[in-house]
Amino acid sequence: MISFFFFIIYLGPMVLMMIVLCVQIKCFQEIITIGYSVYHSYHLPWFRTLSWYFLLCVNYFFYGETVTDYFFTLVQREEPLRILSKYHRFISFALYLTGFCMFVLSLVKKHYRLQFYMFGWTHVTLLIVVTQSHLIIHNLFEGMIWFIVPISCVICNDIMAYMFGFFFGRTPLIKLSPKKTWEGFIGGLFATIVFGIMLSYVMAGYRYFVCPVEFNNDSNSFQVDCEPSDLFQLQEYSLPSILESVTGWTTVRLYPFQIHSIALSSFASIVGPFGGFFASGFKRAFKIKDFANTIPGHGGIMDRFDCQYLMATFVNVYIASFIRGPNPSKVIQQLLALRADQQLHIFNSLKAHLTEKGLLPALEEAAA
Repeated sequence: MISFFFFIIYLGPMVLMMIVLCVQIKCFQEIITIGYSVYHSYHLPWFRTLSWYFLLCVNYFFYGETVTDYFFTLVQREEPLRILSKYHRFISFALYLTGFCMFVLSLVKKHYRLQFYMFGWTHVTLLIVVTQSHLIIHNLFEGMIWFIVPISCVICNDIMAYMFGFFFGRTPLIKLSPKKTWEGFIGGLFATIVFGIMLSYVMAGYRYFVCPVEFNNDSNSFQVDCEPSDLFQLQEYSLPSILESVTGWTTVRLYPFQIHSIALSSFASIVGPFGGFFASGFKRAFKIKDFANTIPGHGGIMDRFDCQYLMATFVNVYIASFIRGPNPSKVIQQLLALRADQQLHIFNSLKAHLTEKGLLPALEEAAA
């Protein structure tokens, strides 16, 4: 599995996106199948059909939003894509509304409560699986390092918590998972933080991992190439006096991303396991050992990704809150899509603003 993981990383971000989509569909199928095993005994119509239809609608909405946001130039250049983009949300709503009406028409007397229960089952599954897998793809487009480091931290924490628990575990952590111990939990935390810092140092030096995915108009292809931001440039930091007395160093050279990796590693170790606890409680509620038997001896795909979805949401929120700023290239793309009179109005407004702030004369003198 580790070899396969490295292989798909080598194939690039678009292949990774397709892998995420396949994993999402399989996880959705495993959870819906559990509901269907209960629902099937009542011989009520359309449950699985409507579940997969809603999956299609939600994916159409999310992927359409992603394509429009990240590949605006490509969308505006192709007429069919431009039309679909313009009316994307209306089309998405119409598709969902069709499914909603189909559900209402499928209601059967004496089973209303169960049918609404399964309607809620489908939508909660969509929220847990599809929405968060969409966030994984957003993280991926920001740069593969935002995809690989969080996933690797979750995997590392799972392994190291098991190792520390196996050799030193004495104190039970939570009743939902009797084999989890405080010793494994704490040992996994420190090991994952060290692992995250080391992995970040290795990956931050390669443009292939740190550059966002963009569409190149000249080559008509997706590319991962850029001038790395300050986040991925080595900088010198002064050490606190306590660490200075221990190490004998006054300064240390780090990538700023390594500091952010501490937050990612900490979340993967402290909060991430609660995704697994949630999945354990879910399986206990339905008296099942695993979500499926897709992987012999390891259960279903959902059993392997229960912590990853929670991690993906955190990374997306973290990027939006602390990392992402205004993107000049996206602003220019949107300006170029406006009418000539609108572009001229914005130009005059911007010129007046720069002149008022005293920046425009300085730029003109530098040009002269």
